[in-house]
Amino acid sequence: MTIKKLFPKLKKWNVAIKIIPILIAIFILKLAFHKFGLEYISLNALFTSLIAATTFLIGFLITGVISDYKESEKIPGDMVAGLESLYDEIYILDKNKSNQLTIEFLAFYGDFLKSIVDWFYRKEKTKSILAKMHKMDDYFAGLESMIQPNFLTRMKNEQGNIRKMVIRVDNIRDVSFVQSAYAIVEALAFFVIFGLLILKVEPFYEALFFTLLVSFLMVYMIFLIKDLDNPFDYSEHGENGTEVSIKPIRDLIERIKI
Repeated sequence: MTIKKLFPKLKKWNVAIKIIPILIAIFILKLAFHKFGLEYISLNALFTSLIAATTFLIGFLITGVISDYKESEKIPGDMVAGLESLYDEIYILDKNKSNQLTIEFLAFYGDFLKSIVDWFYRKEKTKSILAKMHKMDDYFAGLESMIQPNFLTRMKNEQGNIRKMVIRVDNIRDVSFVQSAYAIVEALAFFVIFGLLILKVEPFYEALFFTLLVSFLMVYMIFLIKDLDNPFDYSEHGENGTEVSIKPIRDLIERIKI
């Protein structure tokens, strides 16, 4: 199997690979706590209740971010549908009434598509994208005397829909899900892991196994929730399995080749 074919299969383990250093640190700490006799507490109902409470809050968080994530998955496809509809109108107009304005509009549209990809990767600011969308109005004003009103209305509608999606993406990636909920879950996870480190269970290999297992599940879920909370985090990681794919936009650029 080539590396290219293997990479998509490895992407699903991205979060697990990211937390390996934390698990190694917990493993070493558990060995040290056992060696120096620092395991002071025994397994009881209060401790298991703490684990159950942490699990419940993690479930609450994952439910909240999943709903936003499912909505975010639709955005690139919906954006491409609007962008391509806008292109169709410009293309038809250029075919029927080609002039300097339509040629310039097509060139502007091609640059705008590339700017959209750069914007997803935070190489271009949102205000720059919105300014370019506003610049379309100059072309619309010039085309007003050349085309029927319903053609221009369709183009304006697509412009408005694309602008709405740009603002929505900007809001999703800059505003995190309930920060106070993150804080309490992280605090509970810390206390659970610390409790596992000082928990005395015999034989020791069972204590070590369950410490690593519970720690893995809690740390993994917290990292996963944070990744899902920002499905447009291409600036740091690219499309590594948790980010929404912007392949439809790249396919559009490849398809029209302006």
